[in-house]
Parts: sequence; C-alpha cells; structure tokens
Amino acid sequence: MAYTFRGGIHVEEYKNTRNSRVETLPAPAKVSIPLSQHIGASAAAIVKKGDAVTVGQKIGEVSGGLGCPVHSSISGTVTEIVKKTAQTGMQVEYVVIQNDFKDTPCPDIRPVSKKLTEITADEVIEIVREAGISGMGGAAFPTYAKIQSALGKVDKIIVNCAECEPFITANHRLLLEQPAAVINGIKILLKALGVRTAYIAVEDNKMDAIEKLEEMTETSKMISVKVMKTKYPQGDERQLVYAITGTEIPTGKLPADVGCVIFNAETCAAIYRAFAYGTPLISRIVTVDGDCVKRPRNVLAPIGTCVGDLVEFCGGLIRTPKKIINGGPMMGAAQWDTEMPVTKSTSAVLLFSEGFGKKDVPAQACIRCGKCVRNCPMHLMPMYIAQFTKIHDLKRAEEYGAMSCVECGSCSYNCPGGVEIVQHIRVAKAAIKAEKTRLASLNKPEN
Repeated sequence: MAYTFRGGIHVEEYKNTRNSRVETLPAPAKVSIPLSQHIGASAAAIVKKGDAVTVGQKIGEVSGGLGCPVHSSISGTVTEIVKKTAQTGMQVEYVVIQNDFKDTPCPDIRPVSKKLTEITADEVIEIVREAGISGMGGAAFPTYAKIQSALGKVDKIIVNCAECEPFITANHRLLLEQPAAVINGIKILLKALGVRTAYIAVEDNKMDAIEKLEEMTETSKMISVKVMKTKYPQGDERQLVYAITGTEIPTGKLPADVGCVIFNAETCAAIYRAFAYGTPLISRIVTVDGDCVKRPRNVLAPIGTCVGDLVEFCGGLIRTPKKIINGGPMMGAAQWDTEMPVTKSTSAVLLFSEGFGKKDVPAQACIRCGKCVRNCPMHLMPMYIAQFTKIHDLKRAEEYGAMSCVECGSCSYNCPGGVEIVQHIRVAKAAIKAEKTRLASLNKPEN
C-alpha cells in the first residue's frame, strides 16, 4: 500500500531527465556566491578584493543568531564584493571569484577523525554548521539549527525523497547513483538525535530507487523505506507527516511538535560528505530542463555558477525563453536574468517558452466549481481567501486561513477560470505579516 494524504492533485510529471546520469559541470570561469543563501542572518564577508581563495575555504561567516557560513566553490581570486539583487528580490552581498583552474583544496578541510559511536550531538551540530549545510529541498533552513531544535523532542526522522514537483529529478538520480551517501547521512542524524527510527519517503514513480534503497536497508532495524503515492504536494512536510504517521500538524506548529523531523535526501548526503571528507556545501545537483533547453540534464554544479553556464553545458537554447524558474514550476521563483547563480537551495533551473503550459482562458473568473477546495491539502477555501485579498479585506482572509496556506499552487493549477489564486494568497500573507510587524513596533515600549 502506498502512503498518501487527503487532497492534492495529479500533475503532468515531465520527468524528462529521470534516466540522465548526473554530469559534472566543467568549472566555470567565475562564480558569484551570495552571502545570504539561508533562512536567517546574512553572512558577512571575511575575504576582500584581491584575496586568493581555495576550494572549500570559508568566505562568509555569521557572527551571531541563525545563519550559515558560506564557502568558496572554486579556487582563484576575489575580484569584487558587490551588492546585487538576489533571486528573492532582496539586495544581497555577493563574493565574485575568478577561477584559476588549479582546484587548490583548502588545507583546513579534513575528515572527522572520531568514530560515529564516539561522537556527541553537540559535535555533530558544530560540524554541520561549519560545513554551511542548509535544507537543500528549497526551504534553506540551517540544518544545524534543525538538529538542535529537535533534540529530545522527536522519536523519528523522515527523509524527504518525494520530489513531487514536475521536471525535477535531482534527488531521484542521487538515490540511484549515491544511495550510500544518503543512508550514511541518515545514520549520522540518528546518532545525533538519539532516535532509532528513520523513514525514507519515496514516491512510487521511482521504483528503481525504491528497490535499491530497500535492498540496502533490508537488514537495518532503524531505517526503512516508505513507498508514497505519486501525488502533489506529497513532499510538503505536513502532508508527509500525515501520510506516514496519520498525525496532522496543528496550525502554527512544526513537525517536531508531533515527534518528527524532516531532512531532504541531498541534505543527508551533504552531512555524510562533511563527515567522511570534511567537505563543506560547495556544490549541488541541479536539473536543467524546459522546452527551451536543447539537451536537458542533471548537472553537479559549483555554488555560484550562473544559469547561463548551465544552459550552455546543456547545449544552449532552441527557442527564446519567456520564463526562467529557480526550482520547480509549482513553487519555484521566476527569475529575470541568466546571470543568477546556483545557490544551496537550487534544485532545478527551468526555461519555458511563451506558449508552454499556457491556459486558453480569455479572462480570470471564479466559476464556483469548488476544485480548489477539493484539491487543497490544507483543507482551506482558497477562492474565498483570494477574493477577500482582491477587495483588501485582510481580516477575513486571515480568518479563512491565509496564513495556513503552504503555497503549493494546487488551486491555481486546476482552476478552470484561470484565477491565479495562490498569488493572491501570497499577497495576503505578506500584507498580514507586514501589518502585524507594524502593530508590534507601535506597541513596543520605548527605552
């Protein structure tokens, strides 16, 4: 029996690269590495223009609070440190490095000398923090902080290998080509958290990966594979927890509040590499696809590589892209520039022409069909939230659960009236947050 959740939709998969082995991108001539790639505080540059840097050398550090250090993905010379508009639309500091093509490794990089049985939770947390590892499924939450906050609260680990977004196959290929790295990363997390149960959640459209993982874990008493029904958004943490445990995470709560902690498959592999080789997070697998790309591929790319270099490696363009997306087509962010770099959370780069996936709807109009209600995995009434947002009634939008929306896009995808429901809800959520921040500042006592 495949595990699943209530609601959700079946989307066209477009898994064009499922059989494409991961290919290593030749080192680019330069990289532009943003110092803010995580939830939390931006790192501050600890290098300056003209400095020589090595592969894996720390170039940005967070002095306090939540955040991750940032490392150089190539060896070469820092040509500039400049503020630019990032993928989020925010102004972020970038370290631009010219490649010397020597691939000189940082002398500080070395594997962990202790055996796993001897290591403590605090040591795991510090190793993961120093490696700059954050959630690689898209959320980019610092992994050391997730481990830290889960200590003593959880009794099970869920490894998210659902990869339910169309086009993306980066995790699928990782499971097929480097399953041991993922499993060994899970073992490190089991030791750190002091728990004895880990589930690897994989959708049933990846049976080759499931068979390989089941074979490798058949003798394990702690790690097992859970076969998930292929449905979107199966990879959302709330749907994943419900599908596997039957427990709903209450509004405003986290998976840890119901005894679970969730890690992405590639995050687990990055943890293993930090222990086995001392390697910080300086590269990741990216699916490059879309109807504009000549040869879609899965590419292992250094952090900071620009989209243009990825596209060139994939044979260039066969038509002019109308839209460039960082991530999946359902929840990814549209980009405006092929100079945008790969970051730690870039699972895919998709390039679509103007006609691709376009709905033939003359004007946006809700026809009260109820599809968005039936499909919503959070059991909301999305069309009402959208309508309240359009008339600027934020109070009613919040009452109808706007802040509980996970922005999966299921409502917009299946709307026969062509209403961009999820975009209206995003506007509502941002406005509600801004208003709460404003009110909090007014009520803040003066010093």
